[in-house]
Amino acid sequence: MNAFIIGFFHPFRCAGLFLKHPKLILYSIVPMVINLIIYGTIFFFVYDWITGMAGNLEVLTKQENIMLEILRILVQVVSFLFVLLVCYFLFIIFGGIVSAPFNEFISKYVEERIFGIRNVVEIPFAKEVLVSIREESKKLLFYFSVVIPLFVVNFIPMIGSVISIGVGTPFSAYYNALDFMDYPMTRNGAVFKQKLGILNKKLPLTMGFGTIAFIMTFLPVVNVIMTPLLVVAGTSLFYKNNYNTPSVLQK
Repeated sequence: MNAFIIGFFHPFRCAGLFLKHPKLILYSIVPMVINLIIYGTIFFFVYDWITGMAGNLEVLTKQENIMLEILRILVQVVSFLFVLLVCYFLFIIFGGIVSAPFNEFISKYVEERIFGIRNVVEIPFAKEVLVSIREESKKLLFYFSVVIPLFVVNFIPMIGSVISIGVGTPFSAYYNALDFMDYPMTRNGAVFKQKLGILNKKLPLTMGFGTIAFIMTFLPVVNVIMTPLLVVAGTSLFYKNNYNTPSVLQK
């Protein structure tokens, strides 16, 4: 449990790095603006579409009846939660791919300037961008290979939703840990299967960090502001807690 708590609160401990290294703030501006535009656009269209559907239901049930009024309120609440869920999925896809090269740059800065680790072989920027997008695509394939079956399971009467939430919530936390710790793992030469092994060897710590990352990325506006912090925290957690030891990174 101690490891879980350490991982959970690690991003908050990393917030001070932005004051000690003002360049991190500068490097965070571009991905924050990009993510704000992406998430804002997604939220606007999804919210407009879903509230339009809910509005049609309100027209059909617009009578002076307390039960129908409760139904309308319930529909509005569920609609808003569904908007957040859809936006979260779409934000992971588009926001992750577009901002990956910028997040890579932030992570590399933390690696070099804070932990003093520099790769001997310098990779050209264009190739670094392609590698970042490629690794992001692999993560997304992994994510949807689990999420899509869970979505189908959700339609099983009675137990479907329980299974979906019970498995989907911890998986989302695990995926977020993978997402924000992926940058240093890629630079250390780990392939995708090895990355999962690296995270699993310190699973309580991984899940603690992934849980707070999932909460931050699920909340609108907060996810845009906190993404650079989570990139910094994921890189810091990787080196500060020895995820990169030879026994862990063994080929």
